[in-house]
Amino acid sequence: MTNIRNTSSPHWRAWLKPENRCLVPFNSFAEYAPEPNPETKKKDVVWFALNDDRSLCAFAGIWTEFSGDRGTKSKPISGPHMVYGFLTTAPNAVVEAIHPKAMPVILTTDEERDVWMRAPLDEAKALQRPLSDDVLKIVARGADKEDRAAT
Repeated sequence: MTNIRNTSSPHWRAWLKPENRCLVPFNSFAEYAPEPNPETKKKDVVWFALNDDRSLCAFAGIWTEFSGDRGTKSKPISGPHMVYGFLTTAPNAVVEAIHPKAMPVILTTDEERDVWMRAPLDEAKALQRPLSDDVLKIVARGADKEDRAAT
């Protein structure tokens, strides 16, 4: 998995066609806090979601088949492998306070998901924007790397 920010790069152009676009479902995602927690001396994991119920939604993604080896050097796994990445964009104010560089491109409506999956690239790329600040919230924060509240 990788993050894809520069969709104008020739490197990504071939995979931005509708046949390589996908939806990456999620109910929450995490970023590390920028500063360590004074009590634990470790950076907290901050979880974001659309709401406290952690409704299912999707990142705008792309996928392809990779034919090389994956895994560790000591235990390589021969391909082919189905791999994916998701688009990122500038963060909204909610994410920026924790991760100032980027946030995932989040598709919240059926119309947005349909545009991402089927529209010409110019129209689909318009979805590569931060969510409004009132659409995303912090739903958990702490040392856990797994989102136990969502399971």
